[in-house]
Amino acid sequence: MPAPASGWEAAADVVVVGSGVTGLTAALDAAEAGLRVVVVTKDVADAGCTRWAQGGVAVVVGDVPGDSLEAHVADTLAAGGGLNDAAAVATIIAEGPSAVRRLQARGAIFDPDPDSGRLARTREGGHSAFRVVHAGGDATGAEVERTLVATAAGQGLPLLTGHVAVDALRDDHGRVTGLAVLDDLGRSGVLHASAVVLASGGYGQLFASTTNPQTATGDGIALALRAGATAADLEFVQFHPTVLHTPGASGRRPLVTEAVRGEGALLLDRAGRRFMLGVHPQAELAPRDVVAAAITRRLAETGAECVWLDATGLDGFAARFPTVYAACRAAGVDPTREPIPVTPAAHYSCGGVVADVDGRTAVPGLYAAGEVARSGLHGANRLASNSLLEGLVVGARAARAVAADLAGPRPMGGPGRVLPAVAGIADRWTVQRAMTTGAGIGRDGAGLAAASDAVEAATLLGAPIDRAGVEDAALTLLAQAVLVAAGTRTESRGCHVRTDFPERDDRWQRASLVVGLDSSGAPAVRSELAAAGAA
Repeated sequence: MPAPASGWEAAADVVVVGSGVTGLTAALDAAEAGLRVVVVTKDVADAGCTRWAQGGVAVVVGDVPGDSLEAHVADTLAAGGGLNDAAAVATIIAEGPSAVRRLQARGAIFDPDPDSGRLARTREGGHSAFRVVHAGGDATGAEVERTLVATAAGQGLPLLTGHVAVDALRDDHGRVTGLAVLDDLGRSGVLHASAVVLASGGYGQLFASTTNPQTATGDGIALALRAGATAADLEFVQFHPTVLHTPGASGRRPLVTEAVRGEGALLLDRAGRRFMLGVHPQAELAPRDVVAAAITRRLAETGAECVWLDATGLDGFAARFPTVYAACRAAGVDPTREPIPVTPAAHYSCGGVVADVDGRTAVPGLYAAGEVARSGLHGANRLASNSLLEGLVVGARAARAVAADLAGPRPMGGPGRVLPAVAGIADRWTVQRAMTTGAGIGRDGAGLAAASDAVEAATLLGAPIDRAGVEDAALTLLAQAVLVAAGTRTESRGCHVRTDFPERDDRWQRASLVVGLDSSGAPAVRSELAAAGAA
């Protein structure tokens, strides 16, 4: 839709923030339910994380002998380190097959198995079976995004690009009544709506090196916290073990999908030795947190800048993994003839806004789904390829929840108001450097405290006037929130590795930490959200 002039106002039933797998699934389903929908995205429609996803969608369709929904649930719980919500896990995984079929009905084309004609499968870390369906070899996210963007265009779904979500409007009763936005030139607008669905992704840009694009700045979580919602599991930032290493490079780095290891590639140290054999029974196919931590330890022990992923024994590498092959060749590496240099990089935010499997948060009218949310699916560490699955399933469930909630009488609390958006804002590079140094893999109390001091010293109060300002304010708030949660969790669990507290503590700390804003607007740990099965 065309960009309006500054100071404009418009109305819809529901505003969806984000145009990735979760946002477009929610928006399309809400529109099909008869609701007036507007999708807001701060860049072009396909600029978010979805199109960069390589591996695939983890789903049990029922045609792989020995695999089952129960096995997928068990693998997810094992990876999650005891902090998953077991009911949420079972619900989301059970609805995976129908969600994939609906995506196929919208035009998505997954790779077929050349022998059987069924969907081809690969296996990734933490999975006990070959259950990951993929598209374009290693371009699954791109195919998912292509399908949803094309469907949205074909159905005339209103899409407001180049607009960043600033704050939720709320009435005197605290109910969300709309969304304030800014365009690329800093011009303001207001979308009045009875529901706002956050599907804006995670916060990989908190770190200097990440697989995430520039859009992943935590805007949705920051907005939800300011609106009175809570967040949980923020300390569990998953570092992908194998990102293409280029000396001195920072920002978004090319991912080397886990499926490369799933099909036989081996991790080697600088001396050419496999080092995962004694670390975990699944060796290179251990859960991501285990592999990333093992690589980090080996780098520290050997003084090397990277380890090596040897895929030279894989047949047809270029055809099976065209995205990885192209990235390697652009960096001067031929993966069919030599090992690929890899290091871990920030990849996925396991925590987020506290929401149920229908996307409902504690703030009436505010919903959150996908990576922006803490649905209970991932716990302390996401199982590979459960992210696209969550987006498809919970995006659809959120649409149904919004439709059900708006079917009855709507509260009359006034149009809502936009409060002055004064926020703490620190220089982005200062935040990224502090988080990379003090809150990466292998954290300790001293490093977390130093990172917190560095962020605090660089923070100034101000009102964001453009997209960069909104993003920097979000990153500053998220850095503070992650640091306070990581400093409180004095154990190692899943993605959260404390070198000063290396053991897991299931007696006292097997619960999710809930973070909210205190009276001064600073993130603080409020309480513990009991995890399923917690002692």
